Amino acid sequence: MDHSKQQETTHKPVKRKEMTRRQFLSYTLGGAGAFMAGGAILPMIRFAVDPILQKKEKGGFFKVIEESKVTDQPTEVKFKIHQVDGWYESDPKLVAWITKGADNQIYALSPVCKHLGCMISWGGEEAPNEYHCPCHGARYNKDGKNLKVAPKPLDEYEVRTENGWVYLGPIEPNSRV
Repeated sequence: MDHSKQQETTHKPVKRKEMTRRQFLSYTLGGAGAFMAGGAILPMIRFAVDPILQKKEKGGFFKVIEESKVTDQPTEVKFKIHQVDGWYESDPKLVAWITKGADNQIYALSPVCKHLGCMISWGGEEAPNEYHCPCHGARYNKDGKNLKVAPKPLDEYEVRTENGWVYLGPIEPNSRV
């Protein structure tokens, strides 16, 4: 290559690829549209995720029965709790079977059968001195130990006694059996 051709190619101005008006307009409108869409969608995402981000409070204790009314025979006690699930507040009615053990300690069992979740009852013709599930015949002893059909013992409530009253807390696995 001769000297003049080499000089032309090395000193040629670089040709820039410029943005056309159409490209500029589509980029500008696309960016503005994305910004507006984000402004509309982000609050909805925050609304959906907010309950997940809030700290969970440990379940409190609820006053349910006088300590003097608890005997060595299981007593069905119904009580209400206040709960908040996301934005939904409710006051469900719960049930517990409260009794005194051989060690004279008060304990409370959950009435939910561990077989398929039906509600158990105490005694009766079918199972005297046992908890009985009417759905599939599961049976438990007085401490909640599974005797027939159910794979696990009944859960129990955390129990606290204070000023002559029995308070029930969160449900936990049975520690008596």
